[in-house]
Amino acid sequence: MAKKGKRVIIQIESTEGTGYRYVMTKNKQLHPERVEYKKYDPKIRKHVIFKETK
Repeated sequence: MAKKGKRVIIQIESTEGTGYRYVMTKNKQLHPERVEYKKYDPKIRKHVIFKETK
């Protein structure tokens, strides 16, 4: 059976156009809008903004 909870699995993708993605979870109740994080992109070796994809 699937878990019933408030957390959902999302993907965040680099805004630099490298196509690198992270998979993480977020609480849909606390953050109903799309999230942005500053994380490391190993393809360009820099910290950049990652935005939630659909």
